[in-house]
Amino acid sequence: MIAAVETPSPQVQRVPLVELRNIHVAFGGVRAVAGVTMDLNAGEVVGVVGGNGAGKTTLMRTLSGARPPDSGQILVNGQPVAIANPRDAKALGIETIYQTLALADNLDAPANVFLGRELMGSSSLNDAAMESATRKVIGRLNPNFKNFKTPVLRLSGGQRQAVAIARAIHFNARALIMDEPTAALGPAETAQVHSLIRQLKSEGIGIFLVSHDIHDVFDLSERISVMYHGRLVGTVNKTDVTTDEVLGMIILGKPPTKLTSQELAELHG
Repeated sequence: MIAAVETPSPQVQRVPLVELRNIHVAFGGVRAVAGVTMDLNAGEVVGVVGGNGAGKTTLMRTLSGARPPDSGQILVNGQPVAIANPRDAKALGIETIYQTLALADNLDAPANVFLGRELMGSSSLNDAAMESATRKVIGRLNPNFKNFKTPVLRLSGGQRQAVAIARAIHFNARALIMDEPTAALGPAETAQVHSLIRQLKSEGIGIFLVSHDIHDVFDLSERISVMYHGRLVGTVNKTDVTTDEVLGMIILGKPPTKLTSQELAELHG
């Protein structure tokens, strides 16, 4: 009797958490984003880089609901969605952590996490429930965080980032847009933020990391999407490129295969 041979099952293709397809945005006669396609998987960091005016911030604003695209499509878990405002984005599990963090400096961590979404008791704010929930969510991110009663103005940059991230993920964010998360931070605080981002990745949260710091991008990203004058130069796997090649993409607007040795050498000239 001849044994049956098992046919190998086809590899299951992973559906991206978020897809931006052929996005166009114009301001007056200026095309800020020209037909850009980009995606993000669960538990992945995609670096979004480019020079000033490259269009990366405008592109991320379309996903956050701050500036709906003029044309193109946004998909979440493979399904087309309409994101007309930030409330739509939040309802889809997409949160933005801006460089300014948008924290209320005079309030403590629990008050910031629940700002605008406060928990109420029978006749007043339920401070105990908000503090308990905040301790739980920040404990996931940074077990050493202890300053729950301190106004966030007096926290370090890394601790302030933890509060801003906690506010996003407590309300079930699955995708985060992080805008220059380590700008103006010292080495120790930068290391803290890197640790926070790695923790988010381990929980399956996808992150678009918008940054001018090429070292941050290489430290944290699996893939890097480079924009130049509103268009996408390309998306590359970090392991397939050098920092010089990515700098060449940013400065010259060319994919690595079209960069010459001389052009790469002149980047340091």
